[in-house]
Amino acid sequence: MNALANELNSALAGSIADVLLSGLGRRLYFPKGIVAQSAEAKKGATRANATIGIATKAGTPLFLPTIRSLVPGLDPDEIFPYAPTQGVEKLRELWKKEIIRKNPDLGDARFSLPLVVPGLTCGISTLADLFADKGDTLVLPDLHWDNYPLIFETRRETAVATFPFYAGGGFNVEGMRETLSRASRAGKVILLLNFPNNPTGYSPTIDEAAAIVSALRDFASRGNRCLVITDDAYFGLYYEQKIYEQSLFARLCGLHENILAAKVDGSTKEDLTWGFRTGFITLGSKGLTEAHYEALTRKLMGALRSTISNSSMLAQNLILRSLEDPQRLAQKAEAAKLLRERYDRAKSILSRRKSTAIEPMPFNSGYFMSFRLLRGKAEDLRKALLTGSGVGTIAINDGCLRVALSSVDVEKLEELYDLIYSTAEKM
Repeated sequence: MNALANELNSALAGSIADVLLSGLGRRLYFPKGIVAQSAEAKKGATRANATIGIATKAGTPLFLPTIRSLVPGLDPDEIFPYAPTQGVEKLRELWKKEIIRKNPDLGDARFSLPLVVPGLTCGISTLADLFADKGDTLVLPDLHWDNYPLIFETRRETAVATFPFYAGGGFNVEGMRETLSRASRAGKVILLLNFPNNPTGYSPTIDEAAAIVSALRDFASRGNRCLVITDDAYFGLYYEQKIYEQSLFARLCGLHENILAAKVDGSTKEDLTWGFRTGFITLGSKGLTEAHYEALTRKLMGALRSTISNSSMLAQNLILRSLEDPQRLAQKAEAAKLLRERYDRAKSILSRRKSTAIEPMPFNSGYFMSFRLLRGKAEDLRKALLTGSGVGTIAINDGCLRVALSSVDVEKLEELYDLIYSTAEKM
């Protein structure tokens, strides 16, 4: 094993991260190669910097004016060079402040400086590289994003154990608790929670969130070690009272020494920058110190360096400038208001509809709502809607059809649901 990897493993020895690391995670390190030496030269090479492989003139990156003219608000140094592997430092610092602002339940819990990744998918995949092995188990609700099994089961050969998402019209905390207990191998398990959920559009209530936290505390107190990943892609889009409007990361990162919480979030949905591919990984545990977080960050950087190298400098600086703009929060509120109008309209329409073929599942947040099929298969309904009515939906599994309210204008919702119900009834 590389000496640098051994140094990082020694720094993590005895911590929850040490127990949870995969074989690949143990081998990962950030090399003292081109990138590290270039970063050092950037600080000390006052006469000439002949390290990084970009073209410059008088210390400024060369660029094509046709491209430069498209981004007049940024300096060339904010557009064209490579970004640091870990991300633009100021953006990382501002995003950490945002996490603290949005999650007051963090209190005085200590957690890592967010590391920039090119999108939330990369964030989850990088965590899988670091912590998921063949023989480990990932626990998921049965209604989940289809990329999770591809990342963990296909790429990392990690077993997937699911539990029914709903129980009694709300989140199935007891099902989660029982599945965690069954899935724990040698006291280790990975849990991935996504709220607001894709595909259901459901977030836990305040009471349900407290029950999730209690279940995980009990699980950890029995000696089980758990990586809990919170996929917060749709954070902030809450439409009902009594929803827990913070990330569960806020309650988990200081909960117990046997729990390592990993928050994956980004500007993608929060700031309507889907194509910017800019996300963040943030880690927290009651037992970790700054030295532990630094070692984990170096391993994450090694995973990024060996796959995507770094994230977009342009995208990061556009987001950074937005974070500094005092108008940003008001603009986000306007976008959220538009989505809330669609949610309210959908709820009103659905409250008047009854069917023996489909029924809406509970939803209260995010981009989506889903139907449970009472007869037939979702794929057949999806195809019938597409070919017969020109309506696009997503079949999640045989019994679940997803509708993205985020992409349907409010005035089209009545027609959309008329077509879904009428088509389902005819099948």
